[in-house]
Amino acid sequence: MVEFLSEINWSPLWISLKTGVAATIFAFFLGVFCARKIMKLKPGARAVLDGILTMPLVLPPTVAGFCLLLLFSLKRPFGSFLLDNFDIKVVQTWTGCVIAASVIAFPLMYRNARAAFEQVDVNLIYAGRTLGMSESRIFWKVIMPAAGPGIASGTVLAFARAIGEYGATSMLAGNILGKTRTVSVAIASETAAGNYDMAGFWVIVIILISFLVVAAINIVSGRGMQTRRWI
Repeated sequence: MVEFLSEINWSPLWISLKTGVAATIFAFFLGVFCARKIMKLKPGARAVLDGILTMPLVLPPTVAGFCLLLLFSLKRPFGSFLLDNFDIKVVQTWTGCVIAASVIAFPLMYRNARAAFEQVDVNLIYAGRTLGMSESRIFWKVIMPAAGPGIASGTVLAFARAIGEYGATSMLAGNILGKTRTVSVAIASETAAGNYDMAGFWVIVIILISFLVVAAINIVSGRGMQTRRWI
């Protein structure tokens, strides 16, 4: 066992964790922003934009990866523009890992944030306005704390989805050891190579991480909340 562990290249784990954290940060702020803006739209526009923002959740990840590859490919206008003007390359880079994971994780953050905002008591908002609070202060001091459990749940789900993303990541960022190979990509690679022991090890690692993350958020979000047991 010690010999097996000593032979492991731990870079997929570090890349997955870095990617998960970065993608979650992007998904958090963008998801909260979009959820807030969507709430202010008329029903027709809200339905259309909501469908567009939720698309990555229902599409196969490979479809999202294909669209991202077309967008950021150096043979495409936007991809070549980024490289020529900003020296930014997305395809087969860690940046590609983050973008792919962010796109896939974003709908989970957005949907949870919107659902949490819809559950906020409007009387709290009216009370804030009566006290002369600005809209931005009401949002951060009243709405966000009230929607806290839902926001926290969306954040954890986004992180779990980001560290486990495979389809879009493999298409956009590729499978470069020490650079773009995440745990999910490593599992597929080791399985294809017939290294089932190594693939099984990474499966256990990703299961443990997912369990710990979900258990932690259940503990945090459950503090101070009264629950009823079914008897």
